[in-house]
Parts: sequence; structure tokens; C-alpha cells
Amino acid sequence: MTAIDHTGIVTDDNLSIIAAPQSALPESAWQFERVPFGPDDIVAEGADLEPATLVNAYSHGLFPMPIGRKRLGWFSPQERGIFPLDDFHVSRSLEKSCRRFRVSLDHDFVGVMRGCGDPRRDHGWINDEFVDAYSRLHQLGYAHSVEVWRDDELVGGVYGVCIRRFFAGESMFHRATDASKVALVGLVDLLRAGGFSLFDVQWSTPHLASLGAISLPRPRYLEMLSEAVNDPNGRQTEHHG
Repeated sequence: MTAIDHTGIVTDDNLSIIAAPQSALPESAWQFERVPFGPDDIVAEGADLEPATLVNAYSHGLFPMPIGRKRLGWFSPQERGIFPLDDFHVSRSLEKSCRRFRVSLDHDFVGVMRGCGDPRRDHGWINDEFVDAYSRLHQLGYAHSVEVWRDDELVGGVYGVCIRRFFAGESMFHRATDASKVALVGLVDLLRAGGFSLFDVQWSTPHLASLGAISLPRPRYLEMLSEAVNDPNGRQTEHHG
């Protein structure tokens, strides 16, 4: 499906970036495929934030968040939020907002993470350890950011993890009205144009639901995830040697 491209972000250069080969990773020291899924959203604790660990975890339906100050938790919500890419809703007012900003891809990944992790935000839990870990994923081609600019000021953005035809949205922020929504519009346009099949948003909220997000039972989500990350037509890793 061709993207609607509300933001002007869908260009040949941007599509080549989001579809670029990813660096090959060593085998993960942690076996997330063996983690038992119980009745809670949190399913494991421990491990680390190495690139191979993160890619392995996301490939099997888990994502990390800190628990308290020193514990690392791994979550796989019973009800998983996703955006069906064909049903993303852009209102007329949001269309107008898209024209008020400039949108870019991967121009300031760390800046977007810092914006999402601002401790003044209610959910500003993203610490230096997470910034460093996901920045490494970004350098290896497994994480991307969409930035929203007002003149030369970063006023919003969203970032997440890419594995073949799967994108896991991690967090977004705004410092200007509608800037995070505009970032989301730009990201959806890119994912549509890039042939992605699953856009995960962890938990559906009323705000995300107003844009078209839905919740899926964990088993159905895992089926869709497996299809997306094992798609033979998805992008390949790049071997170095």
C-alpha cells in the first residue's frame, strides 16, 4: 500500500534508511523463547540491554522497563496494543497540524530519547542506561526515530525498534501541541510505504485508541509477531568480516 504521506517524510532517501540492511548480531546469551507467559504483564526479570538481548526479546514478544531503581523487568502484556496500519485515523485538524511542522527520520535519535525520558513527564522513566542501549541499536540499524521540528527546535518525536516487517513503538513526546501526533503520522506513513505488517505500541490507551489503536490477546499478537519477524521478504542482516 502506498503511504498517504501527510508529513512529506516519505522520500526515496528515507525509505532506503528504514529498509537498510541491519548489522548481524551474535547469538543472545538469554533464551527469551523459553520464558513462560503467566497471567501478568511482567513475565521475567534480569538479563541485560545488549543489542542481541534486545533483538531476541522483541522477536519473542518481550520488551524491557526498569522496576524500581535496580531491577530490569521484561513485559509481554496480556492485551497488546497495536496500530492496524490501514486504519490509522488522521483528523482534519491533525492534517492541518502536519503542515505546521517539519518532520525528519533519524536526525536526532538521542534527542528524541531524551525528550521521551524527561523526568518532568509522568512516565519519564527512560534513563541513561536505556539511552545508551537503544542508541547502540540505532547505530546497528535496529532502531529509528521520527523527529518533529518547529524551525530548528525539536518539539516532538517517537522512536522504536525494527525487525524485518515489525516495528515496536517505544515512546513519544511533545513540546508543542500535536507534535507527538505528527511524529506518529510520519512514522505510520513510513511503515506503510516500507511494507511493514505489525506496528506494536505495547498498551493501547484512550489517546492511542482515538487514532485507531486496538488491543489484541497475547496469543494472537505473538502469531502476528512471528509472521512479521520471520518474513523472508523482510530486510536481511548485513554480515561483516
